[in-house]
Amino acid sequence: MTRRDTLAGLAGASLLPAFARAATGRLLHRDDFRHGLGQWQVEAEAPARVSAQDGSLDIEAPAGLTLWFRPLLKGPVEIRYRAQAVAQGGPHDRVSDLNCFWMAHDPAMPDGDALARPRTGKFEEYDSLQTYYVGLGGNGNSTTRFRRYLGRDGDRPLLPENDRRGSEDMLVANRWQDIVLIADGDKIAFLRDGQRLFAFQDDHPYTHGRFALRTTASHLKIRDFTVRALR
Repeated sequence: MTRRDTLAGLAGASLLPAFARAATGRLLHRDDFRHGLGQWQVEAEAPARVSAQDGSLDIEAPAGLTLWFRPLLKGPVEIRYRAQAVAQGGPHDRVSDLNCFWMAHDPAMPDGDALARPRTGKFEEYDSLQTYYVGLGGNGNSTTRFRRYLGRDGDRPLLPENDRRGSEDMLVANRWQDIVLIADGDKIAFLRDGQRLFAFQDDHPYTHGRFALRTTASHLKIRDFTVRALR
């Protein structure tokens, strides 16, 4: 077992009990998706349909799309939402790519603001960010991966232990699932339905930045979005 494997295991062991119960931290932000898209900014590679009404955020994307949450987040924070990959015969109902960035910032910008430099939605354009990223059910629902972006074009490091291929780690069509993201100092984690998929101890953590949903050629629904301070 490598040192990084050991650190990941320790981080998971310390984080997991906190996620077995309901969120209790101070509420910083929420969106019940009943009042439009005022808290969000869309970057889409091709014309897409994004709407928020009746308690659900609906994203139909024929190509790459990033949906930024506008408020700046400062850790330690917990981000939660419920998500569904839709497969009901629609033109973009491909079960794939329930992805996200969190604590994203742009080192090329004077204040590091990831929204200061607009992007087109093309995936490669986000390589220049420093951020945490998970691609859940990527590549046609065949991979689930965690990456720590370094802010360098063409460089998206992927450790072997953070490249999961088992069917149990993929998306299930039309099923709501609970997603939790953590940035708690050097402890970074991603959970799905109370199960830790990734835990990472970061010696140089990203402690502030923005959150975004990310997908390509898919149809997603999101509900019950909240951001809470962990302490």
